[in-house]
Amino acid sequence: MNDTWNTIDTAPEGIEIETKIDDQHGPRNIQNLVKRTRIPGVTQPMFWYPDGSMYVYYKPTHWRHVTESRP
Repeated sequence: MNDTWNTIDTAPEGIEIETKIDDQHGPRNIQNLVKRTRIPGVTQPMFWYPDGSMYVYYKPTHWRHVTESRP
C-alpha cells in the first residue's frame, strides 16, 4: 500500500480509494470507499462501498490510492 495519506478534499471522483478518519481520537474506520458527488439533489460528496451497495454515514478525513483491493 501507498503510505502517503492526503486530505479528503483532494480525493478523486469515482475510483476506489482507501479512506480513514484520523483526528484527536486517533485513526479509525480504515476502509476502501468510492467518492461520488454527481448525484441528483446531493450537494455534498458521499462515500460509497466499492460495490455501490451503500454509502457511509460519516465523512473520512484522509485518503490514499489503493494498490490492492480489500475483500
